Amino acid sequence: MTAPIVELESLRDRAPVFADRAEAGRVLAGLLEGYRGSDALVLAIPAGGVPVAAEVARALGLPLDVAVVSKILLPWNTEAGYGAVAFDGTVCLNRTLVDQLGLTAEEVAQGVAETRAKVERRLARLRAERPPPPLAGRPVILVDDGLASGFTLMSAVEALRRAAAAEIAVAVPTGHAQAVERLASRVDRLYCANLRAGRRFAVADAYRRWHDVPEEEAWALLLRQGTA
Repeated sequence: MTAPIVELESLRDRAPVFADRAEAGRVLAGLLEGYRGSDALVLAIPAGGVPVAAEVARALGLPLDVAVVSKILLPWNTEAGYGAVAFDGTVCLNRTLVDQLGLTAEEVAQGVAETRAKVERRLARLRAERPPPPLAGRPVILVDDGLASGFTLMSAVEALRRAAAAEIAVAVPTGHAQAVERLASRVDRLYCANLRAGRRFAVADAYRRWHDVPEEEAWALLLRQGTA
């Protein structure tokens, strides 16, 4: 069963629409108003999802934590990926892309191992040795700054399913229509304020001010919310 997709029709196929990630978080919080006063947990995908999720959690009075996930990068491109590894070790691969690019089993294994190590380093840095929050039987709102291919969020969703979360909602300020529809078949609810179609899609295009969020900035935001 595919989850209902909640969007703002006034923002459909428009770009840019948000001043920055903080404003995007406030807009997203408006779509998530039904969670106010609930026992839901907001989980941010670091690092870019943290400023968005911090605003969502603050606006709705919900606790904030992180779901560390990292892309498995191509050996020759430090930006493009062909899958992702989640905080519990869950691996999600774009098998079609792996075959198209002719990646060997050894290259994929090495990429997964390097990404797992990166996830563990990020967990140690952002969680500061705190135990992970209990997820079993609890509604979770998974937040990132955008949804392009969807593999990063997909791996996080699979990890949350393994952790027996009661309900999984994905909330993103902007997303490509095809990826949003694909992910909606794997979650209970999906919120995307700025839904966009077309062949060309970049998350950054939805924002007037965009920068790569360093881990130090994400950690400071988590510390301010009493998470780190």
